[in-house]
Amino acid sequence: MRDSMCWLVTVAACGLSVMAAEPAGLTSPDGKIALAFACDGGRVTYSLRADGKALLVASPVGYEGGALAGVKQRSVDSVWKPLWGKRAVVRERYNEVTLDLTTYRLVARAYDDGVAFRCLGGSGAERTQFCFAGDYTAWFYNGENHNLGPEKLSESDGTRLPPMTVKAADDAYLAVLEADLGSGDPLALQTRKGETAFSLASKPSEAWRVLLFGRKPGALVDSHLVELLNPPPEKGLDFSWVKPGVAVWDWRINGAQVDGFKYEMSYPSWVRMVDFAAENSIRYLVLDADWYGKEFNPKSDPMKGGYAGDAKKLITYAKQKGVGIWLYLNDVAGRGFPIDQTLKAYGEWGAAGIKYGFMNGAPQEKNERTRMITALCAKNKLLCDFHDGPVHPYGQMRTWPNAVTREFCHSQLDAHRVFEPKTFVTTVFVNMLTGPLDMNNGLADLTQAGRVDQPSPVPSTLAGEAARTLIVFSGATVIPDIPENYRKHPELLRFITAEKQPWRESKTLSGVIGEHIVMARQAADGAWLVGAATNEDPREIGIALAFLGEGRYEALVLEDGDDSDYRTHKESYKAATRAVTRADTIRVKLAPGGGACVLLKEMK
Repeated sequence: MRDSMCWLVTVAACGLSVMAAEPAGLTSPDGKIALAFACDGGRVTYSLRADGKALLVASPVGYEGGALAGVKQRSVDSVWKPLWGKRAVVRERYNEVTLDLTTYRLVARAYDDGVAFRCLGGSGAERTQFCFAGDYTAWFYNGENHNLGPEKLSESDGTRLPPMTVKAADDAYLAVLEADLGSGDPLALQTRKGETAFSLASKPSEAWRVLLFGRKPGALVDSHLVELLNPPPEKGLDFSWVKPGVAVWDWRINGAQVDGFKYEMSYPSWVRMVDFAAENSIRYLVLDADWYGKEFNPKSDPMKGGYAGDAKKLITYAKQKGVGIWLYLNDVAGRGFPIDQTLKAYGEWGAAGIKYGFMNGAPQEKNERTRMITALCAKNKLLCDFHDGPVHPYGQMRTWPNAVTREFCHSQLDAHRVFEPKTFVTTVFVNMLTGPLDMNNGLADLTQAGRVDQPSPVPSTLAGEAARTLIVFSGATVIPDIPENYRKHPELLRFITAEKQPWRESKTLSGVIGEHIVMARQAADGAWLVGAATNEDPREIGIALAFLGEGRYEALVLEDGDDSDYRTHKESYKAATRAVTRADTIRVKLAPGGGACVLLKEMK
């Protein structure tokens, strides 16, 4: 149901002079953020202040020309209850102003955690810029590589891709990104060395241009503003079948040998993985490339080729065990065979979802194709995960809850590049601001010996790997190791399998970009889980339990062993259980590149 809305004021202006003399003001409901517009000679500019501090100075917005014909204002205070997400109940509260110009319409909203504006019906070149009030420090998305930054705004040069996370002060953080991108070109920014202003490098679109605001970087992580700027699902669409959760994966197990059994991407290995998933209440198994033939062979039929018969048989077997099967599909087969028929077949087989890889095309074409495939998946009751340089998320999980994750990051160990500890604790404050990420954390064997695809050791620790599965927000938490390795570490397995979605609540307890993060999430069954991760530096962290309810809780605490170190791949950790209350603080030691996990269950 569409959220209720209340019109407050409608004001008509007759010309530009009115607005130039008295800029249109817009403040957040809590009065802490102020967005102001001014118009002079057919040019509209905006500026942004938060907590009384200027963060962006007069910045062009919209298109050239157009006399002001009217101003409308309204306020909304409602509740969104997502099917799944970072929390079960989200307050949707904002003030909005619409500037009706003769050639286009400018709509702006102010929330307590940021502002957004969009231009509707314009033509020609979009003039929108982000002119920062100081030479702040920024980090940027950088494909499947370590993020760009930290760099001073004046040091940036050329094209930069959002999200753009900005530290303006110790108590002022911003992020530039977009929401509700329709069929347009995904946002890209550009700047010149020596400047602190960023303009558009992408084609004009009617997407929301978003500026998140938080007094700590964790506030940006916890925001729902991007999702809220997207519309709810169309009436009549049923998404009750969408179930987020943990998934095992066949790609990284390939080649592992244990107890006389060699794991391959084949039916016997798949059955073994399904049985393990069922034993541990893990919701899914993802079948990756080559199940329908060589993935880049244009003759590989995604409905009949390779092991398609085995895949169909596996889906039936897994369904009896309560496990869903995801099927890989890449752009070669996705374009070489009718995509609507392929996805219809997968739905009829009973598959749970698709992992779509290696989409080709210019950014705008990729965006439109992604939207088309997402809609077809919804029609056939399939979840979807897009890999290999996907279009950035932009809050579409509100409109399409089946869009549960994307590899909009450096997936751990992917593409034979090293995933550094500092990469993780940067990416969660940059890439993850856009939405759910598929990063494939959670290895239980740090050496990765015997793997066909990537035998390189993972630069992490066992406790850190488990913590990362919780910290990364995703509707499909894909863990990459073999059952036997998880069974060797029952406490870590207990923590990962306790990640029961949908989450009731999520809180970033602390964090510094590029240094560390501590995340708490409340599972669907009421249990609380906490994950902490660090960069290359060891550190000791205090986890205050004030987020708990009243009563006593059993705390399973997992932290790095005394000899743990991401550089030596020492597979040691400590496990201890104690009784705690919300008045307690749990102190944990994080090894270089490591982490810690806490599982809290109320004692009856």
